[in-house]
Amino acid sequence: MIKGLPAWAAAALIALPGAGAAAGPWPAEGTVEVFFTPWDDAEGALLRAVRQARRSVRVQAYLLTSRNFARALTEARARGLAVQVLADQEMASRGENSLLPQLHAEGIDVRLEVRYAAAHNKIVLIDAEGDDPVVVTGSYNYSYSAQARNAENLVLMRGAKPVAAAYLGNWLRHRDDAVPFAPAPEARVP
Repeated sequence: MIKGLPAWAAAALIALPGAGAAAGPWPAEGTVEVFFTPWDDAEGALLRAVRQARRSVRVQAYLLTSRNFARALTEARARGLAVQVLADQEMASRGENSLLPQLHAEGIDVRLEVRYAAAHNKIVLIDAEGDDPVVVTGSYNYSYSAQARNAENLVLMRGAKPVAAAYLGNWLRHRDDAVPFAPAPEARVP
């Protein structure tokens, strides 16, 4: 069993073909929406999904510079939801516009993935343990450019419990390998 995975989700993973690898195919379940930027409002769909969350929001990000997305996560935390963020350490250290320090300062659990050359996942899991989970994935980085300048895709799956269980298991595995975020020390002026 994967540490932190609810029993029902572990049972769903075991029941899947290729148990542990979480490989599909799975029977059709739930709904799927797709968005292609810059034409579609992928950011709006993402923000609506986060604002509808009832229990938890878990993020896996390569880059997180979108003020709107950071605000939605902060608002979810203020509503009492469990909000956790995993991010690529390299991008966090290089990204001068990274909003990870702000999220950390707001009390959101932020961890950095250090094990990989690039932690390139772009995933949001909303209420993954519940009866109506939401999985958001695709090439879409959580940035202004992803919506306005880039050609990106975002896939939003609602109610697909086996898919949510597989993503949650993988997210927890990555969380267990990640290190807590530590803000850079403030530069001291002599």
